[in-house]
Amino acid sequence: MNVSKPFYPHESDKKIMMKKDRTEIKNWTEELEYLNEELEYFLDIEDRMLNNSNLYQQLHGVRRENALMLSVLYRYEGTIGSAIECDTTECDAYYLNHHEKKRNIYLAHVKNYRALKTRILSQILLKAKG
Repeated sequence: MNVSKPFYPHESDKKIMMKKDRTEIKNWTEELEYLNEELEYFLDIEDRMLNNSNLYQQLHGVRRENALMLSVLYRYEGTIGSAIECDTTECDAYYLNHHEKKRNIYLAHVKNYRALKTRILSQILLKAKG
């Protein structure tokens, strides 16, 4: 997990929010990078043990979505500095809403991944019993 520098009393609310958002994005990308590693293990397990074409397709689909999400978040991380230049509440609201959309997309992706992981682990247990 990423440990960030503390917030300082002299910093503006806008600067604090930007730091918080950057830290959050960094945590998201680190988690997605870890999911990539886990997905590779699950693909090996599927190939060597489960031989389930449906799981195979789902794993590749989630791996593709994960790569796309990482790409989007890396680009987004590079643009977040633009929010500091806002001088209207409309501009601030745009960046806040944009970040919330990214968070919701990330959370939905992780939820989808966890459901797939549960199916894989269930299949492993069934295979171990049989």
